[in-house]
Amino acid sequence: MRQNHNNKRYFRNLRLSTPFLFLLSWLLFMPFQAFSALQTPETPIFPSELTTPQIEEGWISLFDQKSLFGWKPTSDAPWKAENGEIRIHSGQQGLLRTTSQFDDFELTVEFKAEKGTNSGIFFRTSPKPNNVARDCYELNIAPPENPFPTGSLVGRKKCEPTVTPNQWHRFHVTANGANIKIKLDDEQVLNYTDPNPIGRGYIGLQLNQGAIAFRNIALKPLNTRSLLDGPALAQWDTSQKLKSTFELTQQNELRILNGKGQIESRGLFGDFIFSMQCKTNAVGLNSGVFFRCIPGEVMNGYESQIQNLFKNNDPSQPVDCGTGGIFRRSDARRVNAVDQAWFTKTIIATGPHVSVWVNGYQVTDWSDTRKPDRNPRRGLRLEKGTIIFQGHDPTTDILLKNIRAKEIAPRRPARK
Repeated sequence: MRQNHNNKRYFRNLRLSTPFLFLLSWLLFMPFQAFSALQTPETPIFPSELTTPQIEEGWISLFDQKSLFGWKPTSDAPWKAENGEIRIHSGQQGLLRTTSQFDDFELTVEFKAEKGTNSGIFFRTSPKPNNVARDCYELNIAPPENPFPTGSLVGRKKCEPTVTPNQWHRFHVTANGANIKIKLDDEQVLNYTDPNPIGRGYIGLQLNQGAIAFRNIALKPLNTRSLLDGPALAQWDTSQKLKSTFELTQQNELRILNGKGQIESRGLFGDFIFSMQCKTNAVGLNSGVFFRCIPGEVMNGYESQIQNLFKNNDPSQPVDCGTGGIFRRSDARRVNAVDQAWFTKTIIATGPHVSVWVNGYQVTDWSDTRKPDRNPRRGLRLEKGTIIFQGHDPTTDILLKNIRAKEIAPRRPARK
């Protein structure tokens, strides 16, 4: 009490000169000025081929319309991204394949082939398959005289639809366990059940012979399960909530308030697919999704950041790693979410590789090249671990819903 009284008397007797007032106003204004230099986008930057309902259903774009981010060639060939298309016409035969692996999914892709072109769309593939009839699935794009015309699975099952050269056509693939269904221009042309299903693998676009273009490539993971089913938060451990509070609302939304603290999954995930919808209830809030965490320890895992601010009116300059970035490892390449509005996040981790999509747009493509270590703060952790949601600080106020995850099926070894 005496200290407070002395403080009041000091300020009452202080001579408020003009320089002092200027200094005081500058000190008060600078934090606001610094914060006002940070922005969140007014609207999310959705990929053009995905609608908001599709994104909420779990669809992600594998092609951002402008670059080959998230793709890797397996041969010396001049793959190009231009005018919203991936194009190739010559070079060494091989694939342009995703850097992420998938097991069960729906896949849509449009293609346009010149007359005589022989190409294909590979899925659940190794980077360089030895035998397309055994260690991958090749959805062929080929002339009618080919043993496996367009729409066929090479070496597995043939179909004979009519396809016009130099026009856009659309495949819709459903790969669900051993069963594979193919639609061509919305008509089902193939239904195949593999007696020895492969499991997971990459998506690949093939250069074989002739010019080919691809566009509007999107994927929806299948068979994820809810982590909010059952009695309230039964699948979660809140024993280390510390200062945070966690509650399940009547709308089945997980609300996280205050911090520091954490809520930890009871299940363990190693190679996995995770998705959720998130809403920050104020501008500039900070939180994160931790994964492959050491069970029972405080936020000891890889962190996929939640932070929607960016600098210099440029979403490619995220603040503090940016939503979807891997904190202290790989910044998000752009902020694609808005504070105080729902956004989706999808994380796919297989081995040392991690990809993250925000609102269907891939923001992170990162591999942990450090030496293996049980502790992910020190090195590469491949062991299964928990998923943790973070209560970051006293300002934390976020909502999470549609939280889903699954372990990705192991890949069947390729047969020689």
